[in-house]
Amino acid sequence: MAQVEKRPAVVPAPLEWEYAPAPEARDIVEIRERYGLFVGGEEVEARTGERLTSVSPSSEEELFEFALAGAEDVDLAVSAARSAFEDGWSAIAPAERAKYLFRIARILQERSREFAVAESLDGGKPIRESRDVDLPLAAAHFFYYAGWADKLEYAFPNRAPKPLGVAAQIIPWNFPLLMLAWKIAPALACGNTVVLKPAETTPLTALLFTDVCRQAELPPGVVNIVTGDGTTGGHLVRSEGIDKVAFTGSTEVGKLIMRELAGRDVRLTLELGGKAANIVFDDAALDQAVEGIVNGIYFNQGHVCCAGSRLLVQESIYEPLIQKLKRRLSTLRVGDPLDKNTDLGAINSREQLERIEALVASGEEEGAEIFQPECTLPERGYWFRPTLFTNVAQSYRIAQEEIFGPVLSTLTFRTPEEAVEKANNTPYGLSAGVWTEKGSRILWMAERLRAGVVWANTFNRFDPASPFGGYKESGFGREGGRHGLAAYVRFE
Repeated sequence: MAQVEKRPAVVPAPLEWEYAPAPEARDIVEIRERYGLFVGGEEVEARTGERLTSVSPSSEEELFEFALAGAEDVDLAVSAARSAFEDGWSAIAPAERAKYLFRIARILQERSREFAVAESLDGGKPIRESRDVDLPLAAAHFFYYAGWADKLEYAFPNRAPKPLGVAAQIIPWNFPLLMLAWKIAPALACGNTVVLKPAETTPLTALLFTDVCRQAELPPGVVNIVTGDGTTGGHLVRSEGIDKVAFTGSTEVGKLIMRELAGRDVRLTLELGGKAANIVFDDAALDQAVEGIVNGIYFNQGHVCCAGSRLLVQESIYEPLIQKLKRRLSTLRVGDPLDKNTDLGAINSREQLERIEALVASGEEEGAEIFQPECTLPERGYWFRPTLFTNVAQSYRIAQEEIFGPVLSTLTFRTPEEAVEKANNTPYGLSAGVWTEKGSRILWMAERLRAGVVWANTFNRFDPASPFGGYKESGFGREGGRHGLAAYVRFE
């Protein structure tokens, strides 16, 4: 019988998937050439006569011009808010206020695609995040506080909550529309009126929101939008007609605001910087932890004050976790924010890109080992590769200072006590993450971590019913949940 030659089995090479471009159409949003201020329910020109230009960070394209509000413009906006407060908004039936908030939420849902494209164009974040995170959460906050508007006596039992008056609100550039919702929704639910200043690099969705206010038939002066730079924010904080300041931004500016308001009868809440620790124990599900680590620091290009920018790994799993993490970073796609395949969009501004580059250079100079996956960056715009630092010491700048970019610093620990000590060894105290299979360990860690929010086996999860805020140089006060109402009421 003839022998049949046995040949080795041929193993097919693994398929390499390529993503076809999947751009979102930008023509769904109509961007005008020029925008004024929104004061008393109308668009008005700034008395300064000065204008700024908004630049798209992904292409360096000049999108539109907007007004630079001066002291007189701010005073007019505050006066309009005061008049609206005294002429009826504070006295309107709470159930009626709820209807306005509910309308705003529904309009945001109906126009979500338009607002998502605007957010990605003006801020550089991937359309997937604008569409699936920012817009649903912004609408959810208005829905949530619409529900509280006529139930304040249940939020504060045996007390008589009353609105404060005019709330001055200053928001950052990393989540423009979401931060607007965090600020405006509870203020209006409690019967206050608002003067809001968006960041100078991302004013577009705040300006589009003025049309939402008109659609919802919000009474004139209840919401006022003044655009400009830091000088405009300074005028707003110094205004004699305000009763409350709510600020989200850098710790340095937060300290300046505190000094300005010292001795004045003006309420203040601050949500400032962070240097969160993401702590992985040896019994954690590593693949799940890797996804949480990526979401914790590379979401929104790391432009997140509660980003998990410090990774603390138990020594026994350090090498396999880093190996998995490097492999995962190599799959991230950097590019056009309007492409639905994009994982990391553009850095918000040239100034922020230069800060990230300087801090990364300091990490290399101090001796940390850098890993960046290979990827081709667009020729125009502000871009930075997802970056992982290993061999990092506690004293390095990249382990102490907030980078506010897609940069992760990795340290190790042996015991839970050491993990707590290293996690708390920072001037900030905004958030933290714990990865372990043991529920008792999660509770033990959460009790000892000096962080306003502690996530367990997840990261960067938000809900309008859950309060958010920090300790130490991360600020004070809470936004979201029933706690978020307390910042906008007084008790008689």
